[in-house]
Amino acid sequence: MANSFVRSLITLLIVVAALPACAPLIQYRTNYELCVSDRLRPSAECETHALQQLPAQDVDSNFLLGFIEFDDQGQMWDRRQMWAVLDRLSTESAGRDLLMVVFVHGWKHSAKPYDPNIETFRSVLAELSRAEKQISDVTGDPQRLVAGVYLGWRGASVTMPLVENASFWDRKNTAQKVGKVGVTEVLDRIEQIRRTKDSMEESASRTRLVVVGHSFGGALVHSALATALESGFVHSTGPDGTVSDVAGFGNLVVLINPAFEALLFAPLSDMSTERSTYFEPQLPVLAVLTSEADYATRYAFPAGRIFSTFFEKERSITRYNAVAKTDEIVDEEDANRSAVGHFKPYRTHRLYPTDSGSRERAYTLENTDSFTRLQRFSQSWVNDKPGSRIPFDSLILERTTNSAGRNPYLVTYVDKELIRDHNDIADWRIINFLKQLILLSSQRPQDVQNILRMGKVPLQSK
Repeated sequence: MANSFVRSLITLLIVVAALPACAPLIQYRTNYELCVSDRLRPSAECETHALQQLPAQDVDSNFLLGFIEFDDQGQMWDRRQMWAVLDRLSTESAGRDLLMVVFVHGWKHSAKPYDPNIETFRSVLAELSRAEKQISDVTGDPQRLVAGVYLGWRGASVTMPLVENASFWDRKNTAQKVGKVGVTEVLDRIEQIRRTKDSMEESASRTRLVVVGHSFGGALVHSALATALESGFVHSTGPDGTVSDVAGFGNLVVLINPAFEALLFAPLSDMSTERSTYFEPQLPVLAVLTSEADYATRYAFPAGRIFSTFFEKERSITRYNAVAKTDEIVDEEDANRSAVGHFKPYRTHRLYPTDSGSRERAYTLENTDSFTRLQRFSQSWVNDKPGSRIPFDSLILERTTNSAGRNPYLVTYVDKELIRDHNDIADWRIINFLKQLILLSSQRPQDVQNILRMGKVPLQSK
C-alpha cells in the first residue's frame, strides 16, 4: 500500500511539474484577409493571416499559402477560416489552373508563426512555383499557380525538453482523431475544387492536388484517406475484367516518416503485389518515405505497440507476388507492431545518395532547369521495371526486384544521410526529389508524352 501511494505521489508530482510546459491550445491565424508580401518570409503582421501571397525566388512569380487549424478533438478552430481559404482557391481556379499542395505537419510542430515546418513548406512552394515557370517557358503551356494549404494541429502537447518525448503516443492518438474528423472534410472539399475544374473543362484541366503528411501528420493523412486510396485501386478493374490505371486521392499522396502500423497498409500492399504490370500512362499515386535513421518509428513505435496489442491474436498470411511468381509469407504480428516504412515485406524502393555532397551543394546543382529534370524522370518512370534504378542528380531511386514497374505505390526506405532523424525533412536533395515526384504526378498523360517527344534540352547553369 505504501509503495502504491509513493508511486501515485511521484506520478502526480511529475504531472504537476509538466503543466507549465504544456503547449498552448490556440488558433494562430485569426485574420482571414489576404496578406500580400514581397518577401518569402513575411513580416510579423502578415503571420497572423490565414491567407498569404508570397514571392518565388529569382523569377517573376508568386504563390499562395493558406492555413486551416484544428483543435485536439479534430474540430476546426473556425469554419470561417476554412471557407476563406477554399473560397480563394475556387476564385483562383476559375481563371487559371492550380497546383494545390496540402501539407500536414507532425509531432512537435504546429501552425505557430516561424515553425520550422512552415519555413520548409514555404521554400518548397517557392521552388515549385519557380519550376512551373521554367516548364511553362519551354512547353508554352500557361503557368499554373502554386497554392499551398498548411493544416495545423497541436503536434506537441508539452514543450519541456526530454519530457516532450513522452508525448509520442498521446499525439499519435490525437493525430488519428484529427484525421478522422475535420481533415477528411477539408481534403474532400479541396479535391472537389479539382474535380469541378476538370468537369468544366471536359477532363482537359491541368489543375492538380498533392497531399503531404509528415510524422503523425502522415498517420493523420492515412487515417483520412485510406478508404479512398483502397477504393481507387479496386475501381481500376471494371466488371468485365478490363484493367485501367490506378487512381488515388487527388493526384499524389506523400507520407514522410509516417507513424502508423504497417498492418493498416496491408490492403494497398496486397492488392498491388497481386498485379504484375501497369500501363505506360500510370503515374505515382502514393509515396511513403521512411528514413532508416527514424528511431522514433523504428524503435519507440514497436515498443509501444507491444503493450497496445498485447491481447490481440495474429497469424501468418500467405499472399501471391505476381512479379516473383511465388507465394510470400507476411508475419501479421510483425506488421501490427512495425511502422509501415520499417516493415521490409511492404517496401518497393530504396533511396540513397550517389555521393556525400553537402545539402548546400545539392541546392546549387539541382534547382536549375526543372524541365530537363522532369523530362529525364518521365523517361525513367515510363521505362521502369523490377530492379530499375532511376537517377535524381545526386540520388538513386532503386526499385526492389519483386515490385512491378510503375507500381503506383512507392514504399521507400531512405538512406540516413538524406533524412537524419524523425523530424529532419529539410535536406535539399529530398526536397528536390519530392519536387520532381510532384511535378511528374501532376501532369496529364498527354503532357508526359509531349514532354518525352520534345528534344533534349541541355541543363543550364545558374
